[in-house]
Amino acid sequence: MNVRRRPADTRRVALRPLLALPAIALLLSGCGIRSTEVPTDFGAAPSKVLCSLAEPGSGAAAPRGLPVQVFLLCGSSLVAVDRTVRVPDGTADSQRRVLVAQGLLDQLAAAPSAAEKEAGYTTDVRGGMNVSGPRSGDPDDTLRLSTPPADLTSFALAQVVCTFSDSAAAEGDGSVILGGPGKEPLRRYECTDDVRSRPGSAAPPSVEVTGG
Repeated sequence: MNVRRRPADTRRVALRPLLALPAIALLLSGCGIRSTEVPTDFGAAPSKVLCSLAEPGSGAAAPRGLPVQVFLLCGSSLVAVDRTVRVPDGTADSQRRVLVAQGLLDQLAAAPSAAEKEAGYTTDVRGGMNVSGPRSGDPDDTLRLSTPPADLTSFALAQVVCTFSDSAAAEGDGSVILGGPGKEPLRRYECTDDVRSRPGSAAPPSVEVTGG
C-alpha cells in the first residue's frame, strides 16, 4: 500500500541536515578546530633569532690580533662573542696582561656591530675606563680600574668580571682580583653560572683580598 508523505513530514526531513550543522560546528570547536569561510593571513613568521649571530663568510678576512671573547648582554643573560685585541710581539707577561685587559675593556665599551644589535646584543660598560697593573703590595695578578668596581652597574660589573676571568688577563681559575684607583680594599671576583644567566640580579661573588 502506498502512503503519501504529508508536506509537513517532507519539511522535517529536509530540516534534519540543517539542524545537524550547529552540532557539528560545536563538536569541531570543542576539539580546537574552528571552521572559516574566509582566508586568514597572520603575516610572516618572525625572522630575527634573538642572541643568534650568523657565522662569518668563509671569504671574510679574520681580524688581526689576539683572539679573545667578551661577554655582552643579550636577552637577560651574558653571551660570549668573539673579538681580537692587539698586543705587540715581545711584550713582557706582566705588561701583556694589562694590555689584554685594556683591550677587553675597550671592546666591552664599543658599540655592538649592526648584526649584533639586530640580534639583541647590548653593553652596559661605558667608554673611557682604563686599567692598570698591581701597585706595591698588591697580588701580582691584580687589575686596578680607573672606576671603582663598586661604582659600576651590576650589569657592567658582571660583564667585566666574566670577561676578565675567562681571559689571559686573569690566572685562569675563573676569578679575577679587581681594585679601583683609591685605597678601597681589593676583592677577588668570580664569574658563576648564576652571574652569566642573571647578571642584573646575581652579583659576582667576591671576597676581600688582604695581602699580596
